[in-house]
Amino acid sequence: MRKMLAAVSRVLSGAAQKPFFSPLKTRDASRVLVASRNFANDATFEIKKCDLHRLEEGPPVTTVLTREDGLKYYRMMQTVRRMELKADQLYKQKIIRGFCHLCDGQEACCVGLEAGINPTDHLITAYRAHGFTFTRGLSVREILAELTGRRGGCAKGKGGSMHMYAKNFYGGNGIVGAQVPLGAGIALACKYNGKDEVCLTLYGDGAANQGQIFEAYNMAALWKLPCIFICENNRYGMGTSVERAAASTDYYKRGDFIPGLRVDGMDILCVREATRFAAAYCRSGKGPILMELQTYRYHGHSMSDPGVSYRTREEIQEVRSKSDPIMLLKDRMVNSNLASVEELKEIDVEVRKEIEDAAQFATADPEPPLEELGHHIYSSNPPFEVRGANQWIKFKSVS
Repeated sequence: MRKMLAAVSRVLSGAAQKPFFSPLKTRDASRVLVASRNFANDATFEIKKCDLHRLEEGPPVTTVLTREDGLKYYRMMQTVRRMELKADQLYKQKIIRGFCHLCDGQEACCVGLEAGINPTDHLITAYRAHGFTFTRGLSVREILAELTGRRGGCAKGKGGSMHMYAKNFYGGNGIVGAQVPLGAGIALACKYNGKDEVCLTLYGDGAANQGQIFEAYNMAALWKLPCIFICENNRYGMGTSVERAAASTDYYKRGDFIPGLRVDGMDILCVREATRFAAAYCRSGKGPILMELQTYRYHGHSMSDPGVSYRTREEIQEVRSKSDPIMLLKDRMVNSNLASVEELKEIDVEVRKEIEDAAQFATADPEPPLEELGHHIYSSNPPFEVRGANQWIKFKSVS
């Protein structure tokens, strides 16, 4: 303890001797102060009770958060937030082109779902996929490089915003609702191969009225597939509010014969506990379950949507001030002595640097050459020729 106090004294006295402001000195001082403070190892929190459908009991209404997990969740959510804001900036600079759907505001969904499953479990989602791509294990550098269409991207620059993939992550799918039957198929493979794995199959409230989703419900229930159907309800399907699009907005009841949960999708702990509950239900052999995550996106539907023609700026600001997922976790951790404001600010600085470094790579990395246009059609296949725009143009396909 004496050594720590002496170190603090040296840093502070050194800062006092110099009349100019030194960010490095200040950062060193805050690190020493954080190191000398005794934080709690864990804390217990009350979480919102989930609404239930065809279930006698649901997830717990209290949960324990460790300091280690809290710091990890905070860093991940802050990374997703900053990555999306950087993507917004790069798009407005016309460095990112084409479709681009941002998920800032919905960070508790992607981070909370990942916290409730195993790395060997599977996940498939729609086109708002950047956050899930990160939580499934890819780096910010690979994601931003994919958005800018560079060779260092996770799909070699050929997938873009809607088509990113990782181990046990199946995209990123551009057709509204089409990923849901695919998710049921992945769950069928889990059951067929006798693996104790589940598939998280995500879709939005806008896709919830698609007929193919109800067909997937029926097959999953009939065959008792380990599939967690998850509706990310962010209140608007493009620019249409849920009240104007659906006769019933109780999306967690839409499975009818499939049990369901309605979850506070802005609270990462609530999402985590609900996901653990749903995964345990599926692994027990009871069949599929449905989750509705009540969440909110800050940006418009896509980059062509300013997001304020069908909702007010005041509505967006109210959600930001009262329900922001990062703010909620930060307040819990600081108030329960799991972390200090200074420590979380230090994480913010590190995250910003990581994002800036990734953005520099994503703008400097070369684009894939035209001759690679036909590559990677099959995963393992002898090379063959692919016809181009006319019969005289040929591209070689290499696995």
